[in-house]
Amino acid sequence: MARPGHCRAAASAWLPLLALLLAAAGSATAQTCLSATFTGGRTFLKCNQLPVLGASLHWTYHAENGTADIAFRAQSGSSGWVGWGINPDSQGMARSNVFVASQDASGVVSVLTTILEDTTAPTLTNVPLTFPVPVPASAEYADNAYTIYATVGLPNNSTSQNTVWQAGQTSGGSILPHPTSGQNMLGVQNLDFLSGTGTAGSNSRLHRRNIHGVLNAVGWGILIPMGAMIARYLRVFEAADPAWFYAHIACQISGYALGVGGWGLGLKLGSESVGLTYQPHRNIGIAIFALATLQVFALFLRPDKKNKYRVYWNVYHHSVGYSVIVLAIVNIFKGLNILKPATGWKTGYIVVIAMLGAIALVLEAITWAIVLRRRKRNQSYGNGTNGTGLQL
Repeated sequence: MARPGHCRAAASAWLPLLALLLAAAGSATAQTCLSATFTGGRTFLKCNQLPVLGASLHWTYHAENGTADIAFRAQSGSSGWVGWGINPDSQGMARSNVFVASQDASGVVSVLTTILEDTTAPTLTNVPLTFPVPVPASAEYADNAYTIYATVGLPNNSTSQNTVWQAGQTSGGSILPHPTSGQNMLGVQNLDFLSGTGTAGSNSRLHRRNIHGVLNAVGWGILIPMGAMIARYLRVFEAADPAWFYAHIACQISGYALGVGGWGLGLKLGSESVGLTYQPHRNIGIAIFALATLQVFALFLRPDKKNKYRVYWNVYHHSVGYSVIVLAIVNIFKGLNILKPATGWKTGYIVVIAMLGAIALVLEAITWAIVLRRRKRNQSYGNGTNGTGLQL
């Protein structure tokens, strides 16, 4: 028999699991970063495996003159381009000073230096950067990756800099705009070239997006359906009364709390992405929150079983509840398509939903068999009651 504490325990178990997975991922990427080698006997004292676009940054900081030797490496096809740079003014791409590596039809790799004055439809013109570049930058292409080598004078002689990176495609030797979704919107990091730590940039933002996804998936997409299943199926068993009701309420309240937390974090992330809105995902999320909040009021508006308005309350409660479940599952998959995490996350959620669906089918058959047998027994006694207890 399900107990209320089981739902709360299931909810609280996911966040430590997320932290463990993120820590393991960080350890694995660090090993990839440290194992990199470079041509010409180049070596670098520090490195960061960047969280998106298969990129890494390697550098040696020279405190005596405020410069840094950098090597930026990112995965790309031969018809693609990659870029890395520093924004001396603020976080984000606008006004960034960047190095862009690409190759022509003959395979000759070149580096363009430019300032992103217009990020909506940029025309990349080869211009000097606003900070010193003592040695001309160079680049190479090997093993499906570009590597850009440069020495930069850190703006304002500060070791803390807003760094950016990107990747896209070329056509006929022209650099095409990069995609404006998924990982391409996360290539921002505030990096301290002295300590090697990255803060308040893409690492933090990606972490918060992951938390947003996990909170919504567990809250709206797992606990709420589990609560509905508890109410639909356990109430059929006489021995489960009234425990099924308290288990149902515990799951729904826990799911609502996690879901609202994820929803609020999503609004915060959206407010930080000026000019970029995933409109369908956002609108469905707002609808889920509104409908789920109506369900909370259902707890306080619930009439007595003998009340003549109970049938209308049932219609309201059940239709809103199932709408939340359907919309939540649809929106979780939309979110996964936006975030584009490792395939294991999407597969894992599919497995969970498939398991819940399979359990529901089995319980549907079992409980209907019980209901029909009970109904037949009641009719034989002539009491005229159906005794289903299955209505939900």
